[in-house]
Amino acid sequence: MFKRFEGMTVLITGAGAGIGRTLALAYAREGATVVIADKNPDGLEKTAELLREVGYDPVTQKTDMSNPDEIVELLGKVKAEAGGLDILVNNAGFGTWKSPYDLTIDEWDSVVNTNLRGTFVCSREAAKLMRKGRGGSIVNISSTRAMMSETDSEAYAASKGGILSLTHAMAVSLGPDRITVNAICPGWIETGDYGKLRDEDHLQHPAQRVGRPEDIVRACFYLTDPANDFVTGTHITVDGGMTRKMIYEE
Repeated sequence: MFKRFEGMTVLITGAGAGIGRTLALAYAREGATVVIADKNPDGLEKTAELLREVGYDPVTQKTDMSNPDEIVELLGKVKAEAGGLDILVNNAGFGTWKSPYDLTIDEWDSVVNTNLRGTFVCSREAAKLMRKGRGGSIVNISSTRAMMSETDSEAYAASKGGILSLTHAMAVSLGPDRITVNAICPGWIETGDYGKLRDEDHLQHPAQRVGRPEDIVRACFYLTDPANDFVTGTHITVDGGMTRKMIYEE
């Protein structure tokens, strides 16, 4: 049976839950050697267990993406155990929802250092491996919050907006090394109990449903398929059309 990522190695950060876990399982099913990283050891082990249950033995590494030394260590393990790297999905990230009047510098730094600086450092170290091989693909998980906002989301929005700018900058810099760099901007992707969503949750979307992690998987598969190497420096919004919907209170 044809597996589209057979013989390729993929690193997924933030793989201990949600979208990252779904990505890990999906790439494994398509034949990739999967490396998973997360700062939560329990979540990381749970993802590893799920992979083993379906016949795959992942490389795992507890990694705090706000710590550059741990990221360098992670990529060193990728090199030692997998020999190289073809795909990186920078999925790790979090937000702090707090009034800008009360948001502390430490809280700001924690979000930005994890989401934005972590994405840069991981991409830089991954690219060092990719350029020694056959090139590769980097996908950065941004957010629709890079383009529109809710209240009290300043640190998260700034980090996700920065990821979009970082994406096109690195695409230009890494292009000569045959490395594509793109981003995905998810909207509402439900990672909990999908069955508990209300009709109004679904119907507010032009697509008539809330998103699932598998929607992000399909976008990642497109951007990391070697046949799509003409796509670089851009982003795909996967949000059921919500960022194109005008909303007024009546």
